[in-house]
Amino acid sequence: MGIFNIFSNIHRAQTLPKEFYTEPAYFEVSKERIFACSWQWVGDNSAVQFPQQVQPFTLLEGYLNEPLLLVRDENNLLHCLSNVCTHRGKILVEQPGKCRKIICGYHGRRFALNGQFEYMPDFKNVENFPSPEDNLAQVKLIQWHRFLFVSLAPQWDLLPVLAEIDRRISFLDFSRFRYDPLTSRDYLVRAHWALYCENYLEGFHIPFVHPDLNQFLDVATYSTEIYDFMNLQIGYANKGSDCFDLPKEHPDQGKEVAAYYFWIFPNLMLNFYPWGLSVNVVKPLQLNLCKVSFITYVYDPQRFTQTVAAQTDKVEREDEAVVESVQQGIYSRFYKAGRYSPRYETGVHHFHQLIARCMNNIQNIQ
Repeated sequence: MGIFNIFSNIHRAQTLPKEFYTEPAYFEVSKERIFACSWQWVGDNSAVQFPQQVQPFTLLEGYLNEPLLLVRDENNLLHCLSNVCTHRGKILVEQPGKCRKIICGYHGRRFALNGQFEYMPDFKNVENFPSPEDNLAQVKLIQWHRFLFVSLAPQWDLLPVLAEIDRRISFLDFSRFRYDPLTSRDYLVRAHWALYCENYLEGFHIPFVHPDLNQFLDVATYSTEIYDFMNLQIGYANKGSDCFDLPKEHPDQGKEVAAYYFWIFPNLMLNFYPWGLSVNVVKPLQLNLCKVSFITYVYDPQRFTQTVAAQTDKVEREDEAVVESVQQGIYSRFYKAGRYSPRYETGVHHFHQLIARCMNNIQNIQ
């Protein structure tokens, strides 16, 4: 595995080498060095609002493929557990629902809702049993408002990231956000997952790729703010376009903000608009294939029109086309790496620095 070196000085730096996107070995190593140690958005708490509710899921199905279980125990505490029996590895909970105990359907091993081993038939003569390894593994879980994040082996702290997001959007009442299944959908993109993220992380391409969006955003004032493991792009509205009603004490008060685009390393976008929130999760599937999930939460139904939904889909299709074109181009014998626009591509530069730190196997990436 080669060492990635992204200069901190963006004026001198080159982008990641093409091999990161084209070599299967890097794609495989990214599983543990980038995704297993990052925080992943896993939805909201609607399925585990009440004691004894359980919700099985697979973390990044098709890539990490880790079976996990959200559980709210009898004391109203929320847990994320391994959904694999510690006896022979069977999946424990197959369907969402309610239960008092977690019982394996293979040999009857029983666990409490907090993951503690309780009972196993016909194990009386087994030495040094039970041990801590017989409990279900506890997976790190953070709830932020109604949204849930988990990490298999976190290497950095998510809480400061979420606190910074709150500083910008705390004026919004999160109890008003309503999931909209009709406009939530998945897109298959024939490109490396990181190419999709890079496209999101700069507004440089908007005048060239998104002519309709360009009419609503003032790209000349488009700004990017860099934080540890997160960045914020602010889209300012052209005159006449919809914008937030910001309170007087807000740091952007007096500005016509059309959108707050938050990106959390490595693959999560939280896009806040006056009408609501679009959560975008980029899920690697193959070296040159990813699934992008768009999850819609409506805040102001009067602002969320069919025109808005259609425009969101159109912008996504335009992004797909250009990213898939890049996927083809990077295999060229004449392409090695590129350079950054210091004005517009600070987010991409930051993203590449984080990837380099993970892929170079720096143990503590804080």
